[in-house]
Order: sequence, then structure tokens, then C-alpha cells
Amino acid sequence: MSVQEDRRRYERAMHGVQSGVAAKMGYDPTETTGKHLRVGVNSALLQNSALVLLLLRAGVITEDDYWAALADAAEQERALYERWLSDHTGAAVHLG
Repeated sequence: MSVQEDRRRYERAMHGVQSGVAAKMGYDPTETTGKHLRVGVNSALLQNSALVLLLLRAGVITEDDYWAALADAAEQERALYERWLSDHTGAAVHLG
């Protein structure tokens, strides 16, 4: 699979994750307060960026490896929201 295809997979999966988070907020907003979310997002972005840069510079991974793994992880996260929403609504939910 090409980097472009993996990026498209990642974007589709993250759109599904976004929809899942929005739906979950309607059921239980406690973990989605602004401050809670912003600190978590900033921390995750910084950690991910630092690790990826180190691995790329060291030649441990390639850009192709990175995007394939990122798309896989996003699809798994989307699937978690689909299962959670399906369990809570009683209907099969497919996000993105």
C-alpha cells in the first residue's frame, strides 16, 4: 500500500473516531471537558512527534512504515467507538 493510500485510510478512520467521540459525549461528557481534552491532545501530539522524528532520523522506520501503522491504529480506534456505540444503542454502528 502506498503512503497516499495509508493517509487516506488514516483520515477516514479518524473521521469515524471524531464521530464516535461526538456521539459518546452525548452519553457521558465527563471525559470530554475542554481542559481535559486539550492537555491530552497536546501531550499526545508532542510525544508522537518526538518519537517519530527520532525513529525516522535513526533509520529505524520509513515514512511508509509510519503511515501504514498510523492508519492501522486509527482504524482500530474507530472500531472501539463502533463497538461502544453499538453496545449502548443496541444497533450496529459504522463510523466512516
